[in-house]
Parts: sequence; structure tokens; C-alpha cells
Amino acid sequence: MNDAVKNVLNNNLWTIATYSDEPNAVPVAFKMVTADDRLLVGDVFLDTTLKNITANGKVAVSAYDGAMMEGYQIKGHAEHTTEGAEFEAMVKTVKSAFGGALDCKGLLIIYPERVIVTTPGADNKKEL
Repeated sequence: MNDAVKNVLNNNLWTIATYSDEPNAVPVAFKMVTADDRLLVGDVFLDTTLKNITANGKVAVSAYDGAMMEGYQIKGHAEHTTEGAEFEAMVKTVKSAFGGALDCKGLLIIYPERVIVTTPGADNKKEL
């Protein structure tokens, strides 16, 4: 992923889309991009998302900066874990954000396979 994509991902909310029997799209706030370009999402309310990922592993992430009219869609596969240093760090992030009122039940790890421009203009739908 290039710096423009990472900037939009790091500074805006994401919508995660999955499917199996029924499409599902949810906004997520507890998220980050790793140094090796994986996308990490704290599992606080991802019930249907996890069912869909269990069914086929496929996921799309849409992130956009409305003020700059810049956006990207990342397509890939995901897995869920409840262990490891990245999971423990996300648990701490969620707890501190809500004073312990919410729990991080797991960590969704997204492995990008394609990055697609969703910015209006000549590059729209271009794959990076």
C-alpha cells in the first residue's frame, strides 16, 4: 500500500464488508495498519462479520476522506485471533477508550490482496 492509502486508512473510519448468506457492512473505529500492511480491527461487535468470515474468509474494507474526496477499497482475506501481542495491545486500546465499559473479544487480521481507488475522477476503479 502506498502512503496515500495508508494516510486515508490511518485518519478515517473504515467500513468492513463481508458476505455469506447475507451481505453485511459495519463501521469500525478500533483499527490500525501494521508496518507490513496488514489491517487490524478490534472485535467489539463483529458477530455477523465473523460468521461471514468463517464461511469464506473474504472481506472488503472501504475508507474515505469526505473532506478531501479521496477513498480506497481494500479486498482480501481475514482471520480472527484471541492471542498474541497485537491482540493484547488492542484489548488495552479498547479498555482505555471506554474506561473498561467495552471488551475487545478478539482481533480481526486482514491480509490485503487488492487496493482499488474509489476517489471520484479519472483513477476511479483503478487498481494500485
